[in-house]
Amino acid sequence: MMRLASKWTVLALMMMLMTAAGATAQGYTPVTPAENQETVYINQMDMRNGQIYLSADPIEWYEGKAADKAFLEHEGNTGLDGAPDGYYIVNNSVQNDVYQVAPDASVEVQIYDHTGRIEDTDVKWNESIPLEQFEQDFAKKDVLDLSQFPYHVTLRDGKIVKIVQQFIP
Repeated sequence: MMRLASKWTVLALMMMLMTAAGATAQGYTPVTPAENQETVYINQMDMRNGQIYLSADPIEWYEGKAADKAFLEHEGNTGLDGAPDGYYIVNNSVQNDVYQVAPDASVEVQIYDHTGRIEDTDVKWNESIPLEQFEQDFAKKDVLDLSQFPYHVTLRDGKIVKIVQQFIP
């Protein structure tokens, strides 16, 4: 239930950002699925013996027609003919898979808190930030809670080598 309430908070934030910063989904390009890529909610990040680890809950992320189909399959007869927001998430089980993050892993965000002020938060497509900065900012919850976004993570040799924040249209 907490995750659902937090998603509504993220959606409200998105609407504020779109209005306040003039951001739109214009220029949005869906993340291209790749080999060894998983879509997850990151539950926790922590440092152990000089290495960053993250705990994640795998999810299924759908957009467009695939989202409409998944929505209709999972939500039954709601009277709607598709996913209301153009995307749909399936999370049938709560898992807590732990992954080591490669020290040189790349991180790309779409919405990011640069200053600690909500009015300065805006959309910048695939903005690269240092892994260490992402790990520090992931712990912050006051302006933008990064744990409320889905992420596409790419694995190589069992370690995460790329983290891409999913824009919520």
